[in-house]
Amino acid sequence: MLLIVRPIILVTLLCLTFSPGVSAADLLFAAVVFYGLDFLLRRWLQANKRKEEAAHIRLVLQLHPTPYYKALNQQQQLEFEDRLVRFIQLKQFVPRGKGMEVTTEMKVKIAACAVQLTLGLREIHFAHFKTFIIYPDRYYSTIYKQYHCGEVNMRGLIVLSWRDFEIGNYNPKDGLNLGLHEMAHALHLENSIRNQEYDFLNRAYLQHWTVLSESERQRMQLEKSIFRRLCTAPDEHEFFAVAVELFFELPQLLKQEHPEIYSSLARLLNQDPAAKVTHQIIQTA
Repeated sequence: MLLIVRPIILVTLLCLTFSPGVSAADLLFAAVVFYGLDFLLRRWLQANKRKEEAAHIRLVLQLHPTPYYKALNQQQQLEFEDRLVRFIQLKQFVPRGKGMEVTTEMKVKIAACAVQLTLGLREIHFAHFKTFIIYPDRYYSTIYKQYHCGEVNMRGLIVLSWRDFEIGNYNPKDGLNLGLHEMAHALHLENSIRNQEYDFLNRAYLQHWTVLSESERQRMQLEKSIFRRLCTAPDEHEFFAVAVELFFELPQLLKQEHPEIYSSLARLLNQDPAAKVTHQIIQTA
């Protein structure tokens, strides 16, 4: 119904233009009314479209729920859904490679990793990283001059190999999850980027993690861990990303083998997956 308002008003405005006795003030008033109604109509159409998109995203999540989402209570599931919808609507998902298409289900799976990682924190959307580039398989990185399965680029890009992403999702208890890994990199970086989300992690908890992770990395050079990928992490950023994968996929084992690493991450992320607890949403200093 509202879609026919614009042409009707436009025709009326044109008729007034050629009507005798119509002043410039009348025409100006009519033009203001036209553009005002046109603006409101566009806003209404955009809002309606976003509502439809949100409903579709929620439906896809409910049809393809992640183990993490299914384990949440009803209130937490609603919060998870709200955050996931906003995350998707703020991002651009770009397919790369022959025949590659990005579906809503793919968007939901990618966004679910980000929301899983941050559900215990105040709501953030990795504001600096606006674009996801999705390849069907491993791709050649022109920056690192080798084939990659995923990367977080400071130009605001997160790049994923969909094949490797799905392999990581296939077994939620093998300690390997490309989605969580790359989102952990994004979270670590986003906290230090001076934008509207700057410094969202608790400073004391982050400092404790920084000191602990460095000492643990050095110790693991002498006393090998059962988690080989932790031992071979080349720097603090990779150590954090691998630890996050283990924290969510093998929480009991990580807590048993490296209780300090587990407890430090639990405080930093405000979650306790070993006890299946996601704490109340808090504001971090």
